[in-house]
Amino acid sequence: MADSKTIAADCDRLVGLVVPPAEPVDAHGDWTAAEMTIGTRLPGDYKRLVETYGWGEFCDFLYLRTPFGSSEHNGIEWQSARLTGSLERDRDRYPYPLHPAPGALLVWGTTMDADRLCWLARGSPDDWPVVVWSSEGWYETHPMRAAAFIEGWAGGHIGSRLLMDMEPGLAPWFNAFRPRIHRCLRLSDGPTAHPERLRRLREALAPTTDRGSWRSASDESRQDHFATVDTDWLLTYDASRPHQIRIGFPPEDSEQVRQRLFAAAQLMGCEVLQITTAAGRSLPTWDTATDEDE
Repeated sequence: MADSKTIAADCDRLVGLVVPPAEPVDAHGDWTAAEMTIGTRLPGDYKRLVETYGWGEFCDFLYLRTPFGSSEHNGIEWQSARLTGSLERDRDRYPYPLHPAPGALLVWGTTMDADRLCWLARGSPDDWPVVVWSSEGWYETHPMRAAAFIEGWAGGHIGSRLLMDMEPGLAPWFNAFRPRIHRCLRLSDGPTAHPERLRRLREALAPTTDRGSWRSASDESRQDHFATVDTDWLLTYDASRPHQIRIGFPPEDSEQVRQRLFAAAQLMGCEVLQITTAAGRSLPTWDTATDEDE
């Protein structure tokens, strides 16, 4: 059985790799009540994970759930499934017992690809291994605790045939699932080329940190993702036509975002042609009264 120092070391290594949020979301509550609801004691490293990071995502891919808060998208749950045939025919698809049988899988996280991250709930909770249950129904077992698994995946120390790898050269990050407003500014082309426009945009919002990029095979379309370091704004500069800036930000930052983005567009040599919501609904002005997520 793992001791408290080993559990703490797992979490400390992750914190050294991925900076936690200043204000974790759904990170605190009654652990005794949560364990009674679920029907089992929970691992010590998971409790430290929740209290340190809260509900959110590592590297825009791996989602950590917590037993606290009221969102229907949060929470941990036992694996359940309806068998479609005999137990023998379904054994490859469901090799572990289904709840409420002993030794079932308990889901503590998910991924962008709808994979589930589980514990194999056998023996002492502090020794439960991680099981990746893919959206296609395949399983992969990692003999380590949740904190060590996240640190290994984010740091590129462990491989998985079911999960995507981190983009090379990126420092791993964590985004808390907090309320955000999403806006899109569609821009005129302007006199400068895309690389210079991107440089001026990031300079206007500095300091920023990379969050990856995407380019089409023909290199005619590209997206550059980044975030502001000091204000927790998440941005994508999209080089489609017309090119656009997409941003997600805390509601209380709305006026500051408006001022800095419009100033950045001017530095880029562009005019703001249209303001839309994330769903594409056009807004006549940057009106805080209409700043709702869609």
